[in-house]
Amino acid sequence: MFAMLRSLWEYRGFVLSSIRNEFVARFARSRLGGLWMIIHPLAQVAIYALILSNVLAAKLPGIDNKYAYALYLMAGVLAWSLFAEIINRCLTLFIEQGNLMKKMRFPRITLPVIVVGSSLLNYLLLFLALLVVFALLGQEPSLQLFWLVPLTLAVMALAVGIGLVLGVLNVFVRDIGQVVPIILQVWFWFTPVVYPVSIIPEYLKDTVGANPMYSIVSAYHDILVYGRSPDLQEIAVTTGVALALMLLGLFMFRRAAPEMVDAL
Repeated sequence: MFAMLRSLWEYRGFVLSSIRNEFVARFARSRLGGLWMIIHPLAQVAIYALILSNVLAAKLPGIDNKYAYALYLMAGVLAWSLFAEIINRCLTLFIEQGNLMKKMRFPRITLPVIVVGSSLLNYLLLFLALLVVFALLGQEPSLQLFWLVPLTLAVMALAVGIGLVLGVLNVFVRDIGQVVPIILQVWFWFTPVVYPVSIIPEYLKDTVGANPMYSIVSAYHDILVYGRSPDLQEIAVTTGVALALMLLGLFMFRRAAPEMVDAL
């Protein structure tokens, strides 16, 4: 672990320049540039809000705002977008960077760190955009926003752990890359992003509650929509699971790195 951290520090220039170059290259010929990273999730929110708000808006107790459902939806999408982006990118990361891993000698751990850094940049831009939208819709920010710092770290740890495990497995079993997007779609609908917790049937509450993203998304709703502190007990459990998965992912990545180069 310390060797990984030391190598990351030594190659910090490579990591930062790669994140910057990826951002610039992604929108080099686009007139709106990085705004597309904000437009896409906000468009998704607008579609869901338009279709579902009349059905669900009345079932959001404790929110005195006629745009309550849109606020609820945006808060959930903010959490899910970072989680899903890291997993999806880590899933194919080593396959896409196979030639680089074969031809150049560099710390392989820099590759997932670049993914996390780039995803975090997208997340921060979306977060700033949501703050503006929330203000326009009459939802004032509160000091509870500071809870988003540890929550973001928990999301990153959970996504990195899952992403590394799946990314390593995908090198050797390519079916993983086909199955995971389907699983993420199912996972999304088992997470209260587009629907309030209050409408979950009693027989499904235990199943949904076992989902680690359930507590995280609920915490985002508590902070951004209801202006209250999250349930620390639930977050502590989820954080423990996230750290365990991240350590597992790093262990698998470190052990499998030489074999991955041969398989690629």
